[in-house]
Amino acid sequence: MPYDFDKIARTYDRLNRVMTLGLDRRWRKRAVKEVESGKWHPEGELNTMEKKNNAVKKVESVLDVACGTGDMAVSLAERGCTVTGIDLSEEMLAIAKRKVESGKWKVADAENLPFPDDSFDAVTCAFGVRNFVHLEQGLSEMLRVLKPGGRMVILELATPDSPLIRPFYNLYTEHIIPWLGSRIAGNREAYTYLPESIARFPKGESFLEIIQNSKFRIHNSCQRKLTFGVCRMYVINKEAAR
Repeated sequence: MPYDFDKIARTYDRLNRVMTLGLDRRWRKRAVKEVESGKWHPEGELNTMEKKNNAVKKVESVLDVACGTGDMAVSLAERGCTVTGIDLSEEMLAIAKRKVESGKWKVADAENLPFPDDSFDAVTCAFGVRNFVHLEQGLSEMLRVLKPGGRMVILELATPDSPLIRPFYNLYTEHIIPWLGSRIAGNREAYTYLPESIARFPKGESFLEIIQNSKFRIHNSCQRKLTFGVCRMYVINKEAAR
C-alpha cells in the first residue's frame, strides 16, 4: 500500500464529499448500474428461446476490491447483492463493517486475492487500482476470481483531456485539495499524494490496453468519461465459457 490509509480513515468519507462536491456518490451509483446491466450467463450466448424468456442469471455475488470505507458496498447491498469487500486498511474496513453489516469483510491484498477461480458474478473497484503496486498483477487477480461471463467495473480519477478544463483542475488538485486535506484530515501529505498518483496513472485507452494484455479472454471492454473526464469508468466483460 503506497500510503497508510489507516491514518485518514475517520475523515475519509467527509473529505471525499467535500473534494468531489458530492459527485463521488453519483459516480458509484453509475458503476452499480453497469454491474446490474452486466447480467451474466455461464453457458455463453443465449439462444433465441432463452432471450424471449429473459433467462439470464441475476448478479448476486460481488467482490469489491480496495473497498475502503464501504461506500460502493452500500450501493451494491441496496440492490440486493451479496458483497465481499477486501482492503489492506483495517481502519477502513472497520467503518465499512458498520455501514453494511451483511457484508463479508477481509484484510487482503488485491494482488493476491484469497478466493478460488471464478468465484464472483461481478468485481468492482472504486478509486483503488491506481494504488496497486503491480497494476497488471492486481487486474489479473480480479479477472481470475470473476466468473466467465461476468463483468468488472472500475472507477478511477483521471486528469481531464480538455485544455480548457485542465488549468482549473490542476489548480484544484495541486493546491486546494492538499489544503483541504490539511484542514479537514490534518494530513496534507495524503492529499498531496492523491493528485500525484492520478497524474502518473495510465488512463483511457492506455489502461484498457493493459487489461487486454491479460491472459484471460475479455470482450467489449470500454471506458466512459464522467464529469469532463475527471473520473473514468471502465467496464470489462470476461468471456463466457464455451
